Amino acid sequence: MNPLVEEASKKAAIAWVAFGGPAYAVWCLPLEGKLYVVAGPGEQELPGLAEALEADAYATVSLRGDHGGRIVSFQAAMTQLHSNDTEWEAVAPQLAQKRLNASGTTEEVVARWASTCILVALAAQETVKTADDSEATAPRPASVLRETRKPFRLHKVKKR
Repeated sequence: MNPLVEEASKKAAIAWVAFGGPAYAVWCLPLEGKLYVVAGPGEQELPGLAEALEADAYATVSLRGDHGGRIVSFQAAMTQLHSNDTEWEAVAPQLAQKRLNASGTTEEVVARWASTCILVALAAQETVKTADDSEATAPRPASVLRETRKPFRLHKVKKR
């Protein structure tokens, strides 16, 4: 693994993950050279994750530095962990402990994830882009935006 990716992954609490569409900010757990992400009902939403896992697609992961900006982006192989895997048993409790504002105990959170959520391991590949490589795009349209109207006036205002 690239040393920059390894160091940035160790400090990561949030990552931007994209697989074919726009990137989504997700909280993650860095552990043993991988990033672990949980998604599903009651947790963070990652639209298209299930389809990307079925298609054996790669994810593009961007990590930020201490200054808040992106320092590295890389391609990551996605692997879904199942509740009967030994890796699940090692990672899920640690991830549940790091979950802020979790409803229930660690065991209850892990049991809920096993029945309704997807736990994914993101393992870095060798394709790396640094902060110098711009990936700037136009902002996505949002339904909350509206046109600014001219102010309403009852009568003409005299100019001085």
